[in-house]
Amino acid sequence: MILHGYWRSGASYRVRIGLALKGLDYELSAHDLRKGEQKQADYLALNPQGMVPALQDGDLVITQSPAILEWLEETHPEPALLPNTANDRAIVRAMAALIGCDIHPLNNLRILKSLRHDFNADQDAVDAWAARWIAPGFDALETLVKQHGRGWSFGDAPSLVDCYLIPQLYSARRFNIDLSPWPVLLAVEERANAHPAFVSAHPDRQPDADA
Repeated sequence: MILHGYWRSGASYRVRIGLALKGLDYELSAHDLRKGEQKQADYLALNPQGMVPALQDGDLVITQSPAILEWLEETHPEPALLPNTANDRAIVRAMAALIGCDIHPLNNLRILKSLRHDFNADQDAVDAWAARWIAPGFDALETLVKQHGRGWSFGDAPSLVDCYLIPQLYSARRFNIDLSPWPVLLAVEERANAHPAFVSAHPDRQPDADA
């Protein structure tokens, strides 16, 4: 398998976590988003949207991190990222979507570039924009993890939610957000920081990371 990604991309990060939790080996093909490498013709031939990540397995190319993670769960079911019952799986997917649909898209690179270029936003304004969407999402997640977590975001083992949460906490720090209001989320992160799969997937450990 080949993972097309970028070291600091939150969506790429969550897929790296999923691959590591499944114990799957892959080759990394890095595309520096700051240089527009994801818009080069050879990559657009694989992913017409020109975004990362994309997972290539032989002739199959899967784009969009939720689809990639669901495919990994279906094709490599152990260890499971989703719980056993339909009701619990729905809760986990909803918690993951809270991040993937309602938080992350509003503070990814292309949105931030637009804020700076189209609206002349400085870094303080960009940080305030990110906090505006991250904070209420984390408020809701704090409540949900209190209800459903037993050491991890859902239950007592890493799940799909954690693939989304840990990269979003990393991103929040980049925007200088004080994370102390969410101690339950930070407790999950502390556990993840000691787990080999999360450690290996961290942006700073990627071969294309800035020195």
